[in-house]
Amino acid sequence: MIDRDAPIPPYRQIANALRQRIKAGKIPPGRRIPSLVELEAEFGVARDTLRKAVQVLKDEGLVETVQGMGIYVVKPDEDVSP
Repeated sequence: MIDRDAPIPPYRQIANALRQRIKAGKIPPGRRIPSLVELEAEFGVARDTLRKAVQVLKDEGLVETVQGMGIYVVKPDEDVSP
């Protein structure tokens, strides 16, 4: 759940939650993370906030977008640099 009184912005809280799930193996490499619609229902925030959270994970190299398929956790041995 999002703590709206916390000094950490909601998109960072969501990125942290998803990162924890990835690191704990709850969303293993090669698996799709929940869709923006699912995340919107779970966290109760706007899609723009979710897009920012996902972008944080992309910037960290944890996830990548597969066109027309969704956002997937990157396998540790994959190189996602451009």
